[in-house]
Amino acid sequence: MGRKTGIALLILAGVMLFGSLRSSASFAAPATIAAVLITVVLPAAGGAMLLWGGGRRRSQRMEELRQRTIDAEILRLAQREGGRLTASEVAVALALSPEAAKAALDALMSRDFADLAVSDGGVLVYVFHEKGTLGDKQSARGLLDG
Repeated sequence: MGRKTGIALLILAGVMLFGSLRSSASFAAPATIAAVLITVVLPAAGGAMLLWGGGRRRSQRMEELRQRTIDAEILRLAQREGGRLTASEVAVALALSPEAAKAALDALMSRDFADLAVSDGGVLVYVFHEKGTLGDKQSARGLLDG
């Protein structure tokens, strides 16, 4: 919607500029300058801002949604794999580059979803906290239930 509005404002500014140029009004008069600012400059600036800013916000929202989806898939994979994952497992399972998989795992670790461990062979393993306690879910009771 912002893109269409931005284009409409730019078209309006162009039409108003064309009309202003064809008029017999003196461009030195303060009233003409004010009219051109209101009818041409403001719509053009607003349209440009909508086109420039709207695309950036949309791509930012898409990137956030993409990252949330990756995070959810990693957590689902961790649950399936017993709460322990390597970056290469995530890369293969989610069709990510090894760097992107490591970055996603590091982000989850920084948000305290996992810790980092090292296997006897020197492989970095991300250990997810919740996996070990998911079996306790069925025995959960209210906080005030003794």
